[in-house]
Amino acid sequence: MKVDVGFLLLRLLLVLMASSRRCMGDSNSEVSLQLNDDVLGLIVFKTDLHDPSSLLGSWNEDDNTPCSWKYVRCDPSSGRVTELSLDGLGLSGKIGRGLEKLQNLQVLSLSHNNFTGDISPELSLIGSLTTLNLSHNSLSGRIPVELGNMSALRFLDLSENSLSGPLPDGLFQNCFSLHFFSSAWNILEGPVPATLSRCTSLVGLNLSNNHFSGNPDFVNGVWSLKNLRSLDISRNAFSGSVPDGISALDNLKNLQFQGNHFSGPIPADLGLCQHLTHLDLSNNLFTGALPESLQRLSLLRFLSLSDNLFSGDFPWWISNMSSLEYLDFSGNSFTGNLPATMDQLKLLSYLSLSGNRLTGGVPATLAYCYRLSAIRLRGNGFNGSIPQGLFDLGLEEIDLSRNEFSGSIPAGSSRLFESLRALDLSANKLTGDIPAEMGLFSNLRYLNLSWNSLRSRLPPELGYFQNLSVLDLRNSALYGSIPEDLCDSTSLAILQLDGNSLTGPIPDEIGNCSSLYLLSLSNNQLNGSIPKAMSRLKKLKILKLEFNELSGEIPQELGKLDNLLAVNISYNKLVGRLPVGGIFQNLDQSALQGNLGICSPLLRGPCKMNVPKPLVLDPNAYNNQMGGPNVVPESTGSAKLRHRRFLSVSAIVAISAALVIVCGVVIVSLLNVSARRRLAFVDNALESMCSSSQRSGSLATGKLILFDSRSSDDWAQNAETLLNKASEIGKGVFGTVYKASLGEGRIVAIKKLVTSNIIQYPEDFDREVRILGKARHPNLITLKGYFWTPQLQLLISEYAPNGSLHSRLHERSPSSPPLSWANRFKIALGTAKGLVHLHQNFRPPIIHYSIKPSNILLDENYNPKISDFGLARLLTKLDKHVISSRFQSALGYVAPELACQSLRINEKCDIYGFGVMILELVTGRKPVEYGEDDVVILSDHVRVMLEQGKVLSCVDPTMGEYPEEEVLPVLKLGLVCTSQIPSSRPSMAEVVQILQVIKTPVPQRMEAF
Repeated sequence: MKVDVGFLLLRLLLVLMASSRRCMGDSNSEVSLQLNDDVLGLIVFKTDLHDPSSLLGSWNEDDNTPCSWKYVRCDPSSGRVTELSLDGLGLSGKIGRGLEKLQNLQVLSLSHNNFTGDISPELSLIGSLTTLNLSHNSLSGRIPVELGNMSALRFLDLSENSLSGPLPDGLFQNCFSLHFFSSAWNILEGPVPATLSRCTSLVGLNLSNNHFSGNPDFVNGVWSLKNLRSLDISRNAFSGSVPDGISALDNLKNLQFQGNHFSGPIPADLGLCQHLTHLDLSNNLFTGALPESLQRLSLLRFLSLSDNLFSGDFPWWISNMSSLEYLDFSGNSFTGNLPATMDQLKLLSYLSLSGNRLTGGVPATLAYCYRLSAIRLRGNGFNGSIPQGLFDLGLEEIDLSRNEFSGSIPAGSSRLFESLRALDLSANKLTGDIPAEMGLFSNLRYLNLSWNSLRSRLPPELGYFQNLSVLDLRNSALYGSIPEDLCDSTSLAILQLDGNSLTGPIPDEIGNCSSLYLLSLSNNQLNGSIPKAMSRLKKLKILKLEFNELSGEIPQELGKLDNLLAVNISYNKLVGRLPVGGIFQNLDQSALQGNLGICSPLLRGPCKMNVPKPLVLDPNAYNNQMGGPNVVPESTGSAKLRHRRFLSVSAIVAISAALVIVCGVVIVSLLNVSARRRLAFVDNALESMCSSSQRSGSLATGKLILFDSRSSDDWAQNAETLLNKASEIGKGVFGTVYKASLGEGRIVAIKKLVTSNIIQYPEDFDREVRILGKARHPNLITLKGYFWTPQLQLLISEYAPNGSLHSRLHERSPSSPPLSWANRFKIALGTAKGLVHLHQNFRPPIIHYSIKPSNILLDENYNPKISDFGLARLLTKLDKHVISSRFQSALGYVAPELACQSLRINEKCDIYGFGVMILELVTGRKPVEYGEDDVVILSDHVRVMLEQGKVLSCVDPTMGEYPEEEVLPVLKLGLVCTSQIPSSRPSMAEVVQILQVIKTPVPQRMEAF
């Protein structure tokens, strides 16, 4: 028999304490010397915990029994512990020894805490356990195979941790009692064990959001689990066709296969699972027509088949599924018309058929689906007029863009006025006036009527919008003037009126658009001067006024708009000096050319200044100007006095100019000295920190933490030596990166953060860094630890031997071979997968904000590793200079909406940067390139070449041979990702799906793309 010496010693110590108190006449003389195993086990378990709120304060080793302790339940007859529930108490530490002593324990629930480390195999020694819930923690390592010995277990939830490796083959050896199993939201990989089919009592199975792969052989075994009601294997890497036989699952209600690589037709007998209420097969590679058996799913409420390769006519029998509330067939190749019987879907609230090949008119009967809140028909071939009845519903979103609708825009109803939040009718053939009733849409946030033939005036009622963020009326044949009250809505962030026939001046009231960050009025017939009121647009980031008839000088006040990143005022009638400050001194020729006389060294021709006349140099002229023609000539003495006065004014001007220059030189010199001293101070702080640490023999002034299990003592004792030997491999806005060795062949990268004194307390820094340390993924740089002092912070991460993608694209030595297409595609797909992990596996999502090639590192096999993720979260108090420098260093990659605080900043920002990055990856060009006469914006250049049918001329010539059927859709994908409107960009999960389809091209899919 195995003897646990630690427990015997602890038991003996507690017995001696109790005995001593009894001998001394302690009032607790009734304390039994026979200590309760449950008390002992729980006290030992508690010693490994960190309980910041002292919620376990009632746990006292002096008690005979733990039955009165909080969060503990006992069996009244035996007095033994049967349930321990510590959910959501903010506990941390490791799930250590002690719990195995609770031999009558049936329920153990530790969810929604921050437990770390491995799952202890000793938990399997609790033979009575029926419920084990370790979900929503930070557990890592592999799932112990010993858990398969717990034959009484009915409920096992390991979801939302950082568990890795495969599911053990023996995990389901004795699972005959198991009713529910979840390992969702981990980093598990490999195939699912075939022994899963032994879990004949299984009711719920959730393997979603991992990296499980392989052909769905295990599905054959799953089809034998007759009691199964919920099956979720979504967002993994399963591939191959799904076999028939699912009809054996008579009780199945929830089936989720989305986000895998399944192909071929869906099982023909799927419609025989007549209890299904939720079916999601989206984001796969399923092909063919839909089996008619699906119409038997009369209880189905949720149906999503989006982003597959389904084809054939739109199913006429869809109206038989009378319980449908959510229907999404978008991103397929369905053809034909919508059936007139759609009105039978009385419960339908969401309808998305975007991105198919549907034609014909939209049946008016659709308006009888009274519960509809969103309808998306974007990118089809629908024609005819828009049914008036749709605008009588209480819809929140209407997207009918990129079709062939004609006729006028229907007037809305009172229900629509209150409910509508987004309306997109762009890229159709609509005509007629913009309805004045649109001004009554009190909750409208997005309005896009661009690329139509409205031939309408801008109605002044547009100024009634109180919540509108985006107004896009480009290329809609609008005429007349811009309404003065257009900016009565202070929430307007994007205003695009390009390509119309608008006349008159830009109203001064444009300055009331305080939230505006994109203002585009180009290609109109606007005249008059640029209003000074624009200087009140403090958030403005993009200003486009080219190809108008604006005249006069550019207001100098515009130079104070610090957030401006792009300005184009070309081809107007502007004259005079450019504003001092801001972006104006860095404008290139293409943004200025075609004016009458703007003063810039980039432009040739006369420079016209509308300013007061300079000092008159002719004394007589000066005299005539002051006194007129009849003034009596002055005496000689007066002339000399006047001459002396003139010389004094000239001297003053010259002296003043000289003083300004001298002061400028002095100030710049002082700033340089100050900057050098600050840099020296940072370096000295590191050295003094290391030295003091060595002198004291401890880390009292610093804190070194390595997340792996290997000791870090050698590193701590030789920190100065290590950093002195470290070689610098890069610099960024957040700090300098060094390559260093920790011994035993352990090469790491160390980032020395430049932002000292940002986080004052080690607890705050530790908490934030550990969150980033949980972001483990094959395409993310692994954060291994950190070093902290109040003056200095270091981040320790894995080292990528092939450097950054930027260096491989733009700083390649002649002896180094260029990146092949296979490696470039691998980099694009891997980066997308890493971003999906950041966006989907964290709550709230981790948004990178700065996706660019310099932040994509390459390992020895050219697999991409995203770096610097989460630093915006870590350093939330960055000063304005660092933030500004960060975005300037990412010029060309930054999404437009990052400058607008009124818009919700989300994952779409990263998608924009990713789009620019893959355009750069294919073309080998930088996102913004400056020439002698113009500036080339990469996304605009590729878009123009695509429209001209010459897009393949953009491909990097150094790449060698490449498959056109892959390169062309990748370029198109980059353009879609760089859409100016965030909602038009796909999600990163959709990007991964598209890239996977591109790698195994299907003609129909390529056409649809």
